[in-house]
Amino acid sequence: MANLRQTPLTCSGHTRPVVHLAFSDITDTGYYLISACKDGNPMLRQGDTGDWIGTFEGHKGAVWGVDLNRQATRAASGAADFNAKVWDAIKGEEIHSFQHNHIVKSVTFSTDSNHLGTGSNEKLLRIFDLNRTDASPQEFSGHTSYIKQVTFFHDNKLLVSCADDKTLRIWDRNSGEEVRRLDFPAIPSSMEVSRDGSMITTTHSNIVTFWNSKDLVKIREFIIPTQVNSVSVHPDCTMFVCSGDDLKMYKFDYASGVEIESFKGHFGPVHCVRFSPDGELYASGSEDGTLRLWQTTVGKTYGLWRCTEQTSTNQDNSSSINNKQEVSAN
Repeated sequence: MANLRQTPLTCSGHTRPVVHLAFSDITDTGYYLISACKDGNPMLRQGDTGDWIGTFEGHKGAVWGVDLNRQATRAASGAADFNAKVWDAIKGEEIHSFQHNHIVKSVTFSTDSNHLGTGSNEKLLRIFDLNRTDASPQEFSGHTSYIKQVTFFHDNKLLVSCADDKTLRIWDRNSGEEVRRLDFPAIPSSMEVSRDGSMITTTHSNIVTFWNSKDLVKIREFIIPTQVNSVSVHPDCTMFVCSGDDLKMYKFDYASGVEIESFKGHFGPVHCVRFSPDGELYASGSEDGTLRLWQTTVGKTYGLWRCTEQTSTNQDNSSSINNKQEVSAN
């Protein structure tokens, strides 16, 4: 299969650069993918096919960060209109909107879906109780520049964040205090916490680094042939994918750092990559306004890849959300 050409599925519909992606866990109806775009309209798709399900309408500025809860029943988005929103991912309706004082760059659900974490250009992290929305959020201060990303981990007891102040910081939820910190020589471009919470992967410049999440001891580090904007590790930790300014999607062996393969498909720098929860594909979002889905094992029959020559373009011709239960039942 190594000599087969990669044929990604192209998902159109956005009108501006796609800047962030998030998958749900595997549910009874499969798994789902949400995209953040500067057009202000986050989109929900079937994860294994890229088929458009619906668009969440309500933001009045570029959407920078998105997340799905594990069950894909709730979606979250953070935007340049200074709001973080929580949506019913089945009906497409807005459930909560949390006003901030600056651009919201990142949103993250706790694993039990009871809390929403946000990171913003206010240099603050916040945790909102979704069961008590009238309560004041818990705040974490310490970053000295804009926060790029925030994620819950370790059974929601900890938060990890990275920012333009060239740091990664881990926070204790109970005390609100910073408990560990990494300093980088350049602004970190992305961060991913492994599904089991044991490892944090970061990118800066053309470097991908893997860290033990308990003590932030470096596990391994590799130099990539381009400025890297995003990285994602396969669920079984045998490989990782990354991409950036040279438009290529790279796949590397996790243990050795040897390049397995690389493909071109986008027509602009790639801003975000993520592996699906089953590891069968990885998704990418680009400056060109599209998402693409790539096979982990080229040529395998999976999703819409019924043969190596098949291609699919998923068009978004509507502006309202479909009912996911109806789509899944067909």
